[in-house]
Amino acid sequence: MTLVGPADLLRDARRQRRGIGAFNVIQLEHAEAYVRAAERTGLPVVLQVSENTVRYHGSLEPIGSACVALARQAQASVVVHLDHAEDRALVTRAVDCGFTSVMFDASRLAYEDNLSRTRDVVTGCHDAGVAVEAELGEVGGKDGAHAPGIRTDPGEAVAFVQATGVDSLAVAVGTSHAMADRSAVVDLGLVARLADAVPVPLVLHGSSGVDDESLAAVVRAGMTKVNIATRLNQVMTAEVRKRLSCNEGISDPRKYLGPARDAVTDEVGRLQRLLWREGEN
Repeated sequence: MTLVGPADLLRDARRQRRGIGAFNVIQLEHAEAYVRAAERTGLPVVLQVSENTVRYHGSLEPIGSACVALARQAQASVVVHLDHAEDRALVTRAVDCGFTSVMFDASRLAYEDNLSRTRDVVTGCHDAGVAVEAELGEVGGKDGAHAPGIRTDPGEAVAFVQATGVDSLAVAVGTSHAMADRSAVVDLGLVARLADAVPVPLVLHGSSGVDDESLAAVVRAGMTKVNIATRLNQVMTAEVRKRLSCNEGISDPRKYLGPARDAVTDEVGRLQRLLWREGEN
């Protein structure tokens, strides 16, 4: 149990109708919390570093290398994944940094352009032994899109996977990124049709907007990798606010970031068990 690629983990989880949690890293405390949760539960976890987080830190290598180092010493199976990369050069840097998985996101492009550029990324990453996730259909969030017109078409998804060779596919089924409440309505029928048709594991983005009952249902319907970020940021921020409000004299960040990290660890463990247990038939 250490830094691993996602292929076997996702394939086995897909076969068993279980879900694997994928959680976004913004700072080191996030990554530490996710690894600690995985070690407690004994379940695999995906640490995700997004292109937006790379911009925040100014470069990939410091936060990316920290995630890789944590994964290598972990007593759990940990995937380190580049999330929502639109920059091809960033994909190359992630591979060089030791990431075992990348998501190349060309979903805003026309279908043929998305296919062509994704296929090129897959070729290069597979040569390096790195798995590739892509997106077909547009998961809302930056524009708040929930309209049926952007949902992923099962036939198109099958053709896309076959033409590109991607290892997993993020699909648009009703969720939206950065939702602050849990009111998203997932099209479970579409999830089931996609799961039956598409030969690789499906990925749900924007899962913070989905309540627990629906998360369990979406895994049963065939979703395998479940990305959660905003909900964990809410947990972390709430704990920081609580600690600072209780003691206005606190100046040592460890006094509030430590408890915040612990709160995230607890929530990630709960989510891991929910996704894994509730995926059972």
